[in-house]
Amino acid sequence: MKESILIVDDEPHIRRILQFLLDQNGYQVYTAANGQEALQHARAHVPDLILLDLMMPHMDGFEVCNHLRADYRTSQVPIIIVTAKGETGDKVKGFEGGANDYLTKPYDNQELLARVRITLDWSRSQRQANPLTGLPGNRAIEAELQNRIEGNRSFAFLYIDIDNFKAYNDHYGYTKGDESIKFVASIIREATADVGSKDDFIGHIGGDDFCVITNLDTGEAVAEEIVDRFEERCSFLMEAEDLKRGYIEVHDRQGNPMRAGFPSLTVALVTHQGGGFRHWAKVSDVAAELKAYGKSHEGSIVVKERRSSLDEPVAESVGTDEETV
Repeated sequence: MKESILIVDDEPHIRRILQFLLDQNGYQVYTAANGQEALQHARAHVPDLILLDLMMPHMDGFEVCNHLRADYRTSQVPIIIVTAKGETGDKVKGFEGGANDYLTKPYDNQELLARVRITLDWSRSQRQANPLTGLPGNRAIEAELQNRIEGNRSFAFLYIDIDNFKAYNDHYGYTKGDESIKFVASIIREATADVGSKDDFIGHIGGDDFCVITNLDTGEAVAEEIVDRFEERCSFLMEAEDLKRGYIEVHDRQGNPMRAGFPSLTVALVTHQGGGFRHWAKVSDVAAELKAYGKSHEGSIVVKERRSSLDEPVAESVGTDEETV
């Protein structure tokens, strides 16, 4: 579906120009001639973006922005202020009032379109982000994979899973469980930034599952770096008495005590080169197979795909916590 944009400006010719420009570029466009109309429309239809003029009679753009941010229905709608008032004080006031961007008239049409696209992309990613880690979620991951496949771009896909997470969560509680997930997310970010490539993508599949999409030549290095950093620093997740004992004690459904291992990582590494996959779901299927193989081993491990044909992936262990990964 087309993304919707609400233009708010008291000058009819400005509304017509902007409406034509945005309509020609594939957006669903609505207009409002004043602040009251803008609030009524925004609350009734909730657009994907608002282009807001500042200098309007009765209710100026600053007041409109404040009303939009105070209403739960419109509080998250991105706003770009488009105005002839280019003084620094006005810009600061606009940003403090909740505007996402500020464009001064006269503007270049290509710049306006670029700012609209960037703001909508940001807003979309925020809606799709995992609330715990702030990382893009499943829809964004699927789109990124499919875009790379359709663009015939080679890549490495890393599926990262925390082993023994349920036992850890049961033993320490949900708050510590959330902290461990955020800890792993930070490890993935750091490792990818240090040894990955400039256009890498990091996603949070959900729960204790993450992914990284990187270049072919950096895939294994990123996987190894993630595991190395986790193994170096993961002891802080456990209490001293559990570390001394060497295991976590949990209970089964009948209340009987059981021993569980400490959290570790399984990293499934899938590679795509020149038409190997046609759909993102196949990448996910292969990664799931590798992950299942990796989780059958104790400790942290990187499991790399070795393919004899498109339909016959073979798991290959790159390393474990007992080896140099």
